[in-house]
Amino acid sequence: MKVVFAGTPEFAAVALRALHEAGFEIPLVLTQPDRPAGRGMQLQASSVKQYALAHDMEVAQPLSLRMDAKDPQRAEEAHAAHERLLGLDYDVMVVAAYGLILPRSTLAIRPCINIHGSLLPRWRGAAPIHRAIEAGDLETGVTIMGMEEGLDTGPMMLIERVAIEDTDTTGSLHDKLAALGGRMIVEALRKMEAGQLEAVPQPEEGVTYAAKISKEEAKLDFGLPAELLWRRVRAFNPFPGAHGLVDGVTVKVWNAELASGDGEPGQVLATGPDGIVVACGQGALRMTELQKPGGKRLAAAEFLKSFPLTGKSFS
Repeated sequence: MKVVFAGTPEFAAVALRALHEAGFEIPLVLTQPDRPAGRGMQLQASSVKQYALAHDMEVAQPLSLRMDAKDPQRAEEAHAAHERLLGLDYDVMVVAAYGLILPRSTLAIRPCINIHGSLLPRWRGAAPIHRAIEAGDLETGVTIMGMEEGLDTGPMMLIERVAIEDTDTTGSLHDKLAALGGRMIVEALRKMEAGQLEAVPQPEEGVTYAAKISKEEAKLDFGLPAELLWRRVRAFNPFPGAHGLVDGVTVKVWNAELASGDGEPGQVLATGPDGIVVACGQGALRMTELQKPGGKRLAAAEFLKSFPLTGKSFS
């Protein structure tokens, strides 16, 4: 089979690598335009583009695929991409975390299959991994689905489950699901080649939406229960990084666990080699890895050497 691939971040690059190593011909890779990144804000190619170019794949980076876009440049690039797809010999488009909306005109050219990091219909949308951890879900997984115009509403072709461990962060769970998605998309296309890939509609019950993560959400409100804050610390690691304020200084909290203790929300109850215990609206949180502005991520004991917190409070 000939596969057009559309994706942008590392989650998608893992799937692209799996398809390439499985021997599928990939005549075109679509990915988002290079973005400024890092301290120098230099343009940086996406993980998908880096892999594609390293393996001599053709790459296109349109600003949009919507030919009716109001911006003339976006409309022109979308038209060019549409013409390229129309004239291309391929069998299926595989999409993984592309970041651009695929309009009806694109979906109508060839079958489009999506790799989605949740157990659909739970957590449709942009941030399914973050939201599953934040909500306290016990499991998640990957769904291979047919694409249609609705937001992650298409029929399900393959689905596999993964337990969410108490130690999982979005970073660790992302890596598990990326590897699973790569294996599953190869399986799905093999079944498609053999005429054995079946699709079933998503259930109408159990639909939830995984809204995009904002940096504002990452500020910890210590008036909330400790269990919710513990989940948010894990959900926002590595992005955008949960944080609180101490004497006006932003302190990022990268890892934490539940602890016992009572006090005013935000009050530092204890400090020691095993962590920094902070009172919450209900229960307490033991912070075990922290970071101050311009500093490195440090275990609590090392952090306290340069940033003592005895008698302090988080706000």
